[in-house]
Amino acid sequence: MAVYGYHRTSTKEQHLDRGIYEIRKFCKESKMELVNIFTDQQTGKNFNRPRYTVLLEDVLRPGDILIITELDRLGRNKRETMKEIQRLRDMGVRLMVLELPTTLMDMSHMDNALAQMMLETINNMMLELYASMAEAEMEKKEKRQQEGIARKKDRGEWDDYGRPAAIRQDDFDRAFERVVAGKIGPTDLRRELGLTHATFYRYRKNYFEKNPQILKSGK
Repeated sequence: MAVYGYHRTSTKEQHLDRGIYEIRKFCKESKMELVNIFTDQQTGKNFNRPRYTVLLEDVLRPGDILIITELDRLGRNKRETMKEIQRLRDMGVRLMVLELPTTLMDMSHMDNALAQMMLETINNMMLELYASMAEAEMEKKEKRQQEGIARKKDRGEWDDYGRPAAIRQDDFDRAFERVVAGKIGPTDLRRELGLTHATFYRYRKNYFEKNPQILKSGK
């Protein structure tokens, strides 16, 4: 039997360090000899991760233990995460999740079969619940990101999805004052600013929405 850890994060490096520390601390307190901790700094949407693939395909053997800090460190897609948990079971690998006490209990040596079955059922329910929560949190985060991008686009602070704004709206407004004053034509200003036709008129629309009195005056 060998003990391994796995930790995934898509955020800052200190989160990775904290996960590694928690796994090592648990093994030390439990007097478990930790062989290695495999880490990936990638999204939890799928399991196409280099270090996790090596761990599963080349390292883990029947009877081994895999330790993770939280279920969402394994994955954030409920369906795929539950499939991965079953895959580990089929391999004869025991998964221990530090945030789930039921996964830390060794039920293989229990004499009471009914009690063992009940604990295993509770354990499965908790795993599925936490997988659902991880997926819900991912969906909430993605929704907030999309809403943030939409607001930036509305304010002219984002040119196209995934690309920074071509120009700040405030800078465009100052430049467009020259058009309002009749010092330069819209086409010439667009070329000067290096904006596409669609982008220029989106900024122009934002300008007039902030200054409706100019539009009403017919300037």
